[in-house]
Amino acid sequence: MTSDGPAADGVEPGMVRPGGRTARVREAVLRAAGDALVEHGFDGLDLADVARRAEVGKTTVYRRWSAPAGLVADLLSDMAEQSLPRAETGSLAEDLRANARLVVRTLTDPRQGALFAAVIAAATCDPRTADALHRFYAVRIGEWSGCVEEAVGRGEVPVGTDPGEVIAAVSAPLYYRLLASGAPLDEAAADRAADAAVAAARAGVFVR
Repeated sequence: MTSDGPAADGVEPGMVRPGGRTARVREAVLRAAGDALVEHGFDGLDLADVARRAEVGKTTVYRRWSAPAGLVADLLSDMAEQSLPRAETGSLAEDLRANARLVVRTLTDPRQGALFAAVIAAATCDPRTADALHRFYAVRIGEWSGCVEEAVGRGEVPVGTDPGEVIAAVSAPLYYRLLASGAPLDEAAADRAADAAVAAARAGVFVR
């Protein structure tokens, strides 16, 4: 499967936020694309098949998204927009445990977990999918970074602690379990990942 470059005007295909009927079409197409990714992976993602699943015209899908990579980029953008807001418990340890448990719930969900695995696999061989995945995680890390910034203000972790590095340290071992080790992804694993990130942050590991 090949990927076309960005549209001539420099806007990533499918990335314009529509309204009305166009929004409903986009929603149907993105759900169909997610279903196809779960079933067949990125290599099996075909725009004509997505159009059939979404019950929309092939011309509409090709015009808006132009290539599978553009469709995946928009799917990830939509997933970032719909993600749950961060926790605000007043404790860094509890905030990060909430973050880790959310990651585990997502990765163990029959649909979402398979979808993330397919997208991550695609990102290893398709630059545009990789860029879209990087943007997705930048949004999520940015959303949760406020937990660390507030912890710095409360004196829980040293001044200069890099919020993004702390949040990434929470999810990294969980993705390792999903993609590499096959070890259980459960609440205990989530709490260990969060507690390890908190301990490292308090020790100054993430100070810039």
